[in-house]
Amino acid sequence: MNQRALNVALPSLSRVADSVYWLGRYIERAENVARYIEVNLNLQMDLPLSPQHQWQPLIDISGETEDFQKRYGLAGQGNVIHYLAYDIENPNSIISCLRFARENARSVRETISSEMWTQVNSMYLQIQSQNTTPEPERLLDTFREIRLGSHLFQGVTDATMTHNEAWHFLRLGRKLERADKTSRILDVKYFMLLPSPQDVGTPIDDIHWSAVLKSVSGFEMYRKKYGRITPREVVDFLVMDRDFPRAVHYCICCANESLHAITGTAIGYFQYRSEQLMGQLASDLDYASTDAVINGGLHEYLDGLQGKMNVIDTAMREDFIARKKKNQTQSQSQ
Repeated sequence: MNQRALNVALPSLSRVADSVYWLGRYIERAENVARYIEVNLNLQMDLPLSPQHQWQPLIDISGETEDFQKRYGLAGQGNVIHYLAYDIENPNSIISCLRFARENARSVRETISSEMWTQVNSMYLQIQSQNTTPEPERLLDTFREIRLGSHLFQGVTDATMTHNEAWHFLRLGRKLERADKTSRILDVKYFMLLPSPQDVGTPIDDIHWSAVLKSVSGFEMYRKKYGRITPREVVDFLVMDRDFPRAVHYCICCANESLHAITGTAIGYFQYRSEQLMGQLASDLDYASTDAVINGGLHEYLDGLQGKMNVIDTAMREDFIARKKKNQTQSQSQ
């Protein structure tokens, strides 16, 4: 889309862009929370830990530690699962994410396919009908269904929605959300699971790091590429890999492609600040060294990545959403 065409389309595009962008982010966020809980439940069977060490990291990953401690206190299986999945006062819980996704989907029914709407609606109604945390024997099935429901939504989206600007905005939201959550789980888990020398290479060490990889459905693909599990290779795989679909680098490259597809600007050039920031982040990842990142401080690097993605999110809203409101205000005053 050229500059003139983009300016003409902004009034209608920006409303749709905002809704489908957040539709993509909320569905992805709900899936990520479900997969974290599911993997943690399996880990609890293989390697029981104290509730604080077993469940607190999930709250830390969500970024809601202060709110959780204020309302629930200590982290145990029951209250962590309720907070992350069924607490309507938590805006990042699964039920809240699916409710917000449904509201955004409803507002753009004319843009998305009927199959997409049906899938979003059914996912929300499914979790709403549960009301409370399921019985222990149903927990794994419940979160697996949410994860598979998200996969089905993505497949339906790619198969039934025209791959136009609206589709690219949805893809943008999904990829940025995925990159953010992969970086967060690695950030929290890396320091929690970084083994003491006597644990290196032991079955306990392997179980811990396998759980990290399973949290992003990357266990099998990692083993095919690296074989033995080591912290350094896990970081390389989840941050720097160009082919694994949940690696930060891969997600940012996809987001960069979609952003340039929306504006029509060739990759390597920019018209908008969001394009410039996205291109800079993609370039940083292109030339980053895993060893340099670890030696310089993995937490600091991942924290910087998350900050840059937040700035990109703000810049996109300013470029494609706030611009519309400004244009509308100027038109009304003339």
